[in-house]
Amino acid sequence: MRRRRFLGAASGALAAAGTGTLLGGCSGRGDDGVLDYLSLAWQRESVAANKALVAEWNARNPDRKVRYVQGSWDTVHDQLLTSFEGGEAPDVIHDEANDLTDFAHGGYLTDLRGLLPAGLRRRIPDRSWDMATFSDGGVYGVPLMQEPRVLIANRKLLERAGIRAPEPERPWTWPEFEDAARELRGGGTYGVAWAMKEPVNQSVNLSLTTGGAVFHREDGRNVVRFDAPDSYVAEVVRRQVHDARTAPKGALGMGGSDTLPGFFAGRYAMVPLNFSFRQQVRQQAPDGFEWVTLPMPAGTGDGSGTCTGSGTGAGGRSGGGQGVSPQTLSIARDTARKEDAMAFVAFLTRTDHMARLAKGDWMVPTGTAALRDPDLNSPRHGWRTGVRAAADLRASPVLGVRGYAEWADKIATPAFQEFYSGGIGLGALRDRLVGDGNRVLARYQR
Repeated sequence: MRRRRFLGAASGALAAAGTGTLLGGCSGRGDDGVLDYLSLAWQRESVAANKALVAEWNARNPDRKVRYVQGSWDTVHDQLLTSFEGGEAPDVIHDEANDLTDFAHGGYLTDLRGLLPAGLRRRIPDRSWDMATFSDGGVYGVPLMQEPRVLIANRKLLERAGIRAPEPERPWTWPEFEDAARELRGGGTYGVAWAMKEPVNQSVNLSLTTGGAVFHREDGRNVVRFDAPDSYVAEVVRRQVHDARTAPKGALGMGGSDTLPGFFAGRYAMVPLNFSFRQQVRQQAPDGFEWVTLPMPAGTGDGSGTCTGSGTGAGGRSGGGQGVSPQTLSIARDTARKEDAMAFVAFLTRTDHMARLAKGDWMVPTGTAALRDPDLNSPRHGWRTGVRAAADLRASPVLGVRGYAEWADKIATPAFQEFYSGGIGLGALRDRLVGDGNRVLARYQR
């Protein structure tokens, strides 16, 4: 989801890369015939890759030049809203599918169905196109990269405990994960550390691994439900913190990067993190520290919590199945040069370019051929785990749900935090997510 971390490091990388005008400065669209491309790349390698591709495009297309405009994940939504309303939005917009809902409904983005080249359409599988397709059938972004959640684990602690390392084709079930965490606990080490400073997206997206969704469609409307498949993973987390004591309560208020010092010190054997965190792990791990990237658990093990992924098997075991919100490339509705903008998007999403951008961001490309890139299929730094999990990734249940941001901020975040910390029980959590939540959604669906 939205990447609101390492801002100091990001700012340094951007400054070192010599970025151009920040969004919210001056747009210039329509003034000089140059298309503005808003990029939210922030890691040094990613910024360099994006800028190099813009330079290559400009060298090949002197009559259709593109200007690189640097944005920030932290402020992009508000700045885009201001620029849309002021008629100065960038022509090509790098964002995330979860952020497109309000912009698409507000009429600010181009429906790309009539513009998509056939080759681009074929490069990306249907399951990824579903992530940028809304209830009206419109496609408002080209899925570019995606980021599954994974387990980063201490290899030596796993081996010392004699625990089988799961593979994407045969992940742990959630009960097996709980067993592994119990085996790893002891001697000052917790089996897992759950960073729940921002609990909503991971709680919703991981519910797909047990057949839940939290957000459901009933009679053409979005509704919140929190039945057993929806709440299964949340109950696992709470059980590990308060009953099994295999997860520390103190980690619940942390962001992902906050768990890494304890992970490196051996206090946590496993940490669930977004896939791109591997770069920070690689950069910060002490000399001699051995770590491994594992798939997230899936399935309840009793046959009742299977997912819809392609890796399903007997006994409730399933492939990854988790929900993701991919990074996307969109075109502003007001741009007068939609065909040129689409040509640039098609250029950025060529197989070799997509793989290059994904490697720079330490993420997984959406393109079928890009996923076959040799570097991305290396076991080094866990790349292979993410690529193998790609076939089982599904659209996050929150995509296209109007009112989700309000539900997440005002209702779900405090409710999940209280539940995980032990302040309320499952019934109270369900009442707040469902009862209060559906009242919020109803206002957006009148």
